[in-house]
Amino acid sequence: MKSATSRFRGFILAAIAAATYGLNPLFALPLYSEGLKAADVLFWRYLIGMAALFVMIRIRGQRLKVDRQAVMPLLGLGLLMGASSLLLFESYNLMPAGIASTLLFVYPIMVALIMATAFRERLRASVIFCLALALAGIFLLNKGGADGLSGLGMAMVMGSALTYALYLVFAVRGPLREVPTLVLTFWVLLGGVVLFVAVSPLHDGLRPPEGLFMWACALALGLVPTVISLVCTTLAVQSVGSTVTAILGALEPLTAVVVGICVFGEALSVREAVGLLLILTAVTGVVAADKVAATVLRIRKLFPRFYHLIKHHD
Repeated sequence: MKSATSRFRGFILAAIAAATYGLNPLFALPLYSEGLKAADVLFWRYLIGMAALFVMIRIRGQRLKVDRQAVMPLLGLGLLMGASSLLLFESYNLMPAGIASTLLFVYPIMVALIMATAFRERLRASVIFCLALALAGIFLLNKGGADGLSGLGMAMVMGSALTYALYLVFAVRGPLREVPTLVLTFWVLLGGVVLFVAVSPLHDGLRPPEGLFMWACALALGLVPTVISLVCTTLAVQSVGSTVTAILGALEPLTAVVVGICVFGEALSVREAVGLLLILTAVTGVVAADKVAATVLRIRKLFPRFYHLIKHHD
């Protein structure tokens, strides 16, 4: 049983992971405007992230070497994350980013189903209810229309959601449990880099950013929504599990909306305000679920006969 302190720390880490990942468009769109392709942006994003992690690992006195049995699972995990990023970024060329981001949020459902069917994780009614609230909130945040839908684009987003769900499920299982978080994240990014290099010939090789501002965007992209987000995600999964971490990912589109309002001066409609409220309610519900359950249990113990009669009547 996780301690209350450990679970609260996991909630905070999951929130940070989601919020930082939601900053992807802020740093990626300027690179797209300069003509860089999805594989270009992701290659430099992951490579810069690897460099930062290498420095952090050396400062902590850790080693990059891992057990032989962990090498293939680590690279496989990296391919999952890389494929998720690439499919999502490519889908932006086929459909509005708002719709793609909305469709991507089916990944908590996928995580919940995988955990329930493959690992026999019990899904509490409160978790299902919070997931439904979060999905409703994401739907309200979507500004796109049905005209922007693309069959291939939708398939890419569903593939992105599935590969990310699998990443969350397998991030700290088997031999990967013994791998330090920073080292695990380094190997994950390496797997992604291998994937981006492999697909680069499809659009005439990899192109670097040009100019100081573009490199600053690439640097920020490699540090904030990559290193910080992935490290916090791994730590959150260790503390509160894959399902809860996935649901707290609802903070990703919330962050994007806040950035749009504060940085780009976008207006907040009533529909979007309701969506934000639903997401915040869902996240609060996930965090408070254990305390609510404990309170209900205490109330039941205060009235054992009454509870017994109700249960027997049902």
